[in-house]
Amino acid sequence: MAKEKIVEFEEGWNLIQEGITKVKNFLKTENPEKQFIGAEDYIKLYTAIVDMCTQNPPNCYANLLYAKYGESFEEYITSTVLPSLREKDGEFLLRGLVESWSNHKIMIKWMSRLFRYIDRYYIIRKSLPSLSEVGLICFRDLVHAEFYKKVRDAVMSLIDKEREGEQIDRALVKDVVNVFVELGNGKIDLYENDFEAEMLNNTALYYHQKASTWISEASSTDYLLRAEESLKQEKDRVYHYLHLSSEKKLLERVQHELLTAYATQPPDQKHHSGSKALLFRDDKGQDLSKTYLLFSNIPPDLEAAANKVLQHAVDGGPALDDEADHQDAANN
Repeated sequence: MAKEKIVEFEEGWNLIQEGITKVKNFLKTENPEKQFIGAEDYIKLYTAIVDMCTQNPPNCYANLLYAKYGESFEEYITSTVLPSLREKDGEFLLRGLVESWSNHKIMIKWMSRLFRYIDRYYIIRKSLPSLSEVGLICFRDLVHAEFYKKVRDAVMSLIDKEREGEQIDRALVKDVVNVFVELGNGKIDLYENDFEAEMLNNTALYYHQKASTWISEASSTDYLLRAEESLKQEKDRVYHYLHLSSEKKLLERVQHELLTAYATQPPDQKHHSGSKALLFRDDKGQDLSKTYLLFSNIPPDLEAAANKVLQHAVDGGPALDDEADHQDAANN
């Protein structure tokens, strides 16, 4: 009986690298999702990996192949992805990141197919991270770790521009946010820690500054209507490009800044604000009612401030009552 031929590691790995090189080359094409390798070549590569993993010790190379699998991702990221992203800023960086992550997921898919024998038989026995996890971890540790602050700041800049009335590429923002979410591998800790926390702080600062400006230039009613519109817009942002788990936290931050500012330093009464003046001047009683309902649904820590706002909006203050009485007299 003929003795089974032992596949030496260098011989087998050189063959496997040919397949890996094809994967990398096709990531550079306009359609990297297309089939990059024929069935015959795929079977040849897959068989080589099986043979290298099923040889009797000390000729079983499963552990070396597993290590080389991760090293292949590291080499590709270090030589191709990082240099490209380091040349970019702003929206160009965001687009580069989205494209790099998309290509990386394709690479994970095809590499996992080539090495799937290891996933099925070696990794399970050793309780090691799956092939997909290894690919994700490489991107997270090498790309995300270096660029997430710069990426986050670029996203914040776009959101602030939209808050000021500029049009932005919402699809791009959503794609970038999804990178943060997907790198969490089923959890949102990374999204919360590396993106959301700073996004909430940035939001609070933005509306703290806006509240000061609005108080100095707007009537009470106009202030409340602007606050209502701001909350609607922030809710819309969550729907279009933020993770849904951010909605409650985001709206509470906005409410806190706008309500606290109003309760501690309400707009000047000279603007003739309040419900009665509003009804006489602009016939916007329906808007004020909506604002009342909006600010009646707030977290416990803002109840005191909200009650002060609502009381001011309903009563209008003594000066506003006087103004309304003058309006009544004039009309009669």
